[in-house]
Amino acid sequence: MKRNFFYLLLLSLLFQSTVTFAQDPNFHIYLCIGQSNMEGAGRIEAQDTIDIDSRFRILEALDCPEINRVKGQWYTAKPPLCRCKTGLSPADYFGRMMLENMPRQQSLGLVHVAVAGSKIEIFDKVKYQAYLDSSAKDKPWMINMAKQYGGNPYERLIEMARIAQKSGVIKGILLHQGESNTGDKTWPVQVKKLYDDILADLNLAPNSIPLLAGEVVGADQGGKCASMNEIIATLPQTLPKAIVVSSKGLPAVPDKLHFNSAGVRIFGKRYATALMASQGKKIGIDESIIIPSKNPVSAETNAPETEYPKVDELGRAIFRIEAPNVQKLQVDLGKKYDMAKDDKGVWTVTTEPLQPGFHYYYLIADDYRFSDPASESFFGIGKMMSGIEIPAPDQDFYQPKKIPHGQVRENYLYSETMGRYERFFVYTPPSYDKNTKEKFPVLYLQHGMGEDERGWVEQGKLSIILDNLIAEGKAKPMVIVVSDGGTGGMFRPKPTEDINEARKQFGAKFTPMLLNEIIPYIETNFRVKTDRLSRALAGLSWGGYQTFQTALPNLDKFAYIGGFSGAGLFNVNTELKTVYNGAFANADEFNKKVKVLFLGIGESEGQRTKGLSDALLKAGIKNTYYESPNTAHEWLTWRRCLYEFSQMIFKN
Repeated sequence: MKRNFFYLLLLSLLFQSTVTFAQDPNFHIYLCIGQSNMEGAGRIEAQDTIDIDSRFRILEALDCPEINRVKGQWYTAKPPLCRCKTGLSPADYFGRMMLENMPRQQSLGLVHVAVAGSKIEIFDKVKYQAYLDSSAKDKPWMINMAKQYGGNPYERLIEMARIAQKSGVIKGILLHQGESNTGDKTWPVQVKKLYDDILADLNLAPNSIPLLAGEVVGADQGGKCASMNEIIATLPQTLPKAIVVSSKGLPAVPDKLHFNSAGVRIFGKRYATALMASQGKKIGIDESIIIPSKNPVSAETNAPETEYPKVDELGRAIFRIEAPNVQKLQVDLGKKYDMAKDDKGVWTVTTEPLQPGFHYYYLIADDYRFSDPASESFFGIGKMMSGIEIPAPDQDFYQPKKIPHGQVRENYLYSETMGRYERFFVYTPPSYDKNTKEKFPVLYLQHGMGEDERGWVEQGKLSIILDNLIAEGKAKPMVIVVSDGGTGGMFRPKPTEDINEARKQFGAKFTPMLLNEIIPYIETNFRVKTDRLSRALAGLSWGGYQTFQTALPNLDKFAYIGGFSGAGLFNVNTELKTVYNGAFANADEFNKKVKVLFLGIGESEGQRTKGLSDALLKAGIKNTYYESPNTAHEWLTWRRCLYEFSQMIFKN
């Protein structure tokens, strides 16, 4: 009896083991490794989180309580795929496109381990610690990423891959790495060693699965590491199972190291296309070049009744111009695009996907540069220019809605400081004319170099942003004043001038004009509060510099200060206690006076503002640091900064 019981128990345990750990030949597993582009540098947008096939799975490589995932468990592959707070990876759309072309009974899973900024050496099973202790020791963020993988990313990859093997069959490796190894001709050999080690440690036959290696941002996109693609191209000579995936035409963010979200999506599909092609199956197309636009719409920045330029669903701009007598026509968007002429003299071109937000541009006809008559004109970079708006994923905050709207009022005063009449604009909130006894706080808001008082009204969409925020109850009703800072031209010191002195004088008249003329005018002619707690000053770029130069020495007049991609030009380590009449000398006093010190920047503008914020915090100076995702020195950064800053002010 007991013998039969234990026999049945043994059979039961064996059966459970078989059910739990049986490999499903229809569950295809891919290992994803590399640095930041594989990790997920693209911004995750709404379209990336919907309609995800339940057959697409991710094996979580570490505990992520913020997204309710546990290490070693399978989940539907909703981004982020790598770690808890990473972005969009080529693996996202690799999986999606593969499943679109796989039989319904098959599914696909990913094991994803990547470390931003790392060399290929971080995945060397023997030398990884030496790399972390030497080359990576000055990069604490990279060390922290490695620690999230137990200090050994390679070992974590193998650990997760072994778990994955209990459920499915490993079919290939996706690699995107190389920026940090640019110029290293030993890279192919190191990749082959990594490949051989992975297969050996997972008991896979040598050279039994493909490795797909993606190129870095290409020379056609101004890629900073584009020369590495010549080395990546040689990988199949060292590793016969390697397949190189082209990055040609894929749009990058301004740092020219990382692909933008549109580029990441296309890249992922190219990985799938390349893999299928190696198996004799032709799927997909090169979306960046061949895919036709679906329902492109006229750009919102077009002149009235003009159809072109248009913008398509990928964020590409489509230009069409009738100019039969012109011999050569180009569109200059920072990058020049050659247009093609048909037999009727109509020129056309479709750009690569552009960054969301506002872009200045020119037309160049037979080497003559001029503004596009089909576009509205905007004053920027010291002259009137054409502009095109590319829809952004978060554009709702600067889109007009069916709500009460304020007014933008044009004003003139004769400025003794400037020796001329000055025009400035005043935004009044929707309630300004309803309750004539109510008084409002005031935000004085400055443009940047090469712009004037029109910038915030036209390119910046100031009134729409504030109308929306006020209607949602997120911002206090306020008056906003935008004036000319005396910096409409670009800073160009004369050959005989001292550049430092010339820089000090560039736009320096703004401070006395604001304090002695504009503020008194506003407080005389508009119903505004006149105490310091009801005044804020902010500016973008050089206007941020002017803000610091004006507000910090005059803290008796301003309680809220904002720099959007701009702040002071001083040495934080040696001058912090002395600049701006000692404004930062006493942290406690400063923090009592200044209710909000806001420092905003675009993600691709570098770390200068973050360094300033950290140094101020270390000195006890409270401030708010904001980083606009996937933007550079551009209007989308500054719209977002205004959106954030205006919700913080006048609430103390």
